Amino acid sequence: MRVGLYARVSTHDQHTLALQREAIQAYATTRGWPIVRLVEDIGSGVREQPQRDALLHAARRRERDVIVVWRLDRWGRSLADLAGTLAELSALGVGFVSLTEAIDLTTPTGRALAGLLAVFAEFERELIRERIKAGSAHARKAGRPHGRPRTVAKHAAHMQRLAAQGLSKAAIARRVGIGRTSVRRLLG
Repeated sequence: MRVGLYARVSTHDQHTLALQREAIQAYATTRGWPIVRLVEDIGSGVREQPQRDALLHAARRRERDVIVVWRLDRWGRSLADLAGTLAELSALGVGFVSLTEAIDLTTPTGRALAGLLAVFAEFERELIRERIKAGSAHARKAGRPHGRPRTVAKHAAHMQRLAAQGLSKAAIARRVGIGRTSVRRLLG
């Protein structure tokens, strides 16, 4: 078993990094698993986690057999992200172990738990979708604008002047700071 260890702390919680590192190294050593790589990220879970992404990439290339973390919240950005990455690792045949929650996806019981997590993640997505629809319907009924603001409408006259000057659609998009598709949609 080629093991990748992952530890993450937020910037305000850096005192647990050594604790995480020691715990996951001890677990892998106790199981007799050779540690291929220990990676650490520092920062909030909602921001980019380059080391975690590198570990996932290594798992996709079949360079890791198991990933060990201290706690689930150290791995996942959200319940949906956690369920998605666990499902991907399971499909790849890569085990996942979270020490604090005693979750071991290298066992049949652990894989069943991962399935339950996926169900709850789908439930969370549905609740969010329903709240968004309800909020949009309420705003529409009250006559307030809802949804993403239209940037094209604000820049339509400027884009038409630039097109009349002979600029390409890509150049107009760069100059105005919006997507080329929006420019194409407006100018035809």
